[in-house]
Amino acid sequence: MLGGGVMNMAGGCCEDNCEVGDNSPRFRRALWIALWVNAAMFCVELAGGFAAGSVSLLADSADFLGDAANYGLSLAVFSHGLVWRSRAALVKGLTMGAFGVFVLSKAAWQIHLGVLPEPVTMGVIAVLALIANAGVALMLYAFRNGDANMRSVWLCSRNDAIGNVAVMLAAVGVFAIGQAWPDLIVAGIMGTLALTAGVSVVRQARREMARAAE
Repeated sequence: MLGGGVMNMAGGCCEDNCEVGDNSPRFRRALWIALWVNAAMFCVELAGGFAAGSVSLLADSADFLGDAANYGLSLAVFSHGLVWRSRAALVKGLTMGAFGVFVLSKAAWQIHLGVLPEPVTMGVIAVLALIANAGVALMLYAFRNGDANMRSVWLCSRNDAIGNVAVMLAAVGVFAIGQAWPDLIVAGIMGTLALTAGVSVVRQARREMARAAE
């Protein structure tokens, strides 16, 4: 799902001038909005995930919490130099990867338990989450080609919107066939998305840290 957009780290301003735009008031304002939206949706999806018995909703709620923390980390290094922003991106990339491992492990455990999620709750909350994430992703779109720190923020929001669509499709699948497999498959895809994006961000962050040390 990530495709060439995630893995193509060589193009854009990241190769030549990663300082552009990262310390702008506009980017800071966008981060604060994104932080509060993600914190609110974490609470909504956590409650909905437990109510529906859906591993994909629980996984998405954990993603919202991780993103809120990541936006806070970005704000903490907002006025610092490239090396500190790259370190922050490294932490975020590792966090994204850890989230992927968590989701895949949770999906495997749900297979063992054989719990059937409630599709209507899944679908309604997934629509709310999609609206929230799509708005954040559109707001951060202008910063997608910045340094590793800015790019990780954009990737988090974009991947979340993709994940919300997938949860909606999973809800339809669970409703249609009366089995948990659509929910588990989506959880697996979300875990793979997080792992792939995490590796991409970590690689760029390490390159930037190496350049800053020269």
